[in-house]
Amino acid sequence: MTTVIYLTGAILALSALFLMAWIVARVYLRFRGTMLVTCPETSEPAAVEVDARHAAFTAPLGEPGLRLKSCSRWPESQGCSQECLNLIESGPKECLVRTILTKWYEGKSCIFCGKALGEINWLEQPAMMSPDRVTFEWKEIPAERVPEVIETHMPVCWNCHVAETFRRVHPELVLSRPSKRGGSHQKN
Repeated sequence: MTTVIYLTGAILALSALFLMAWIVARVYLRFRGTMLVTCPETSEPAAVEVDARHAAFTAPLGEPGLRLKSCSRWPESQGCSQECLNLIESGPKECLVRTILTKWYEGKSCIFCGKALGEINWLEQPAMMSPDRVTFEWKEIPAERVPEVIETHMPVCWNCHVAETFRRVHPELVLSRPSKRGGSHQKN
């Protein structure tokens, strides 16, 4: 009889531990990553990171305790009220820079080869081309500048970005030929 009680207690304890671990992991994944918000004080874009670990470990006790880990406006405004956390709490996934960029690339094609970008492979990150025809990876721009950049830049697939970067860095090694479709790349 005591074995059954111990076994039942162990199963209940393991179940509770599993449930807590699931809550911690879910909250951690929900609030990790660079997020883009409109700063309530300046009405300008700000890149922030929530202290995901703190949020995760406070979640089993009730609501996750949200606080900022970093902000692009710090250290100048480090003592702010962190009202932007209300925006993040209502829709953390929509605030993620990755989500914003994924939506921007949706349905777009590479400006060079015409390949549909489709679902984004974040290991071979898509790139962008600036108005002055320079390609770069999105991680090269500060997150708070993402809204202005996606208004003026064009999507580029990873392969064309690599080729165009090589063309820009080593123009002496590149011979431009007309493509099979009749167009040609212009030398920078």
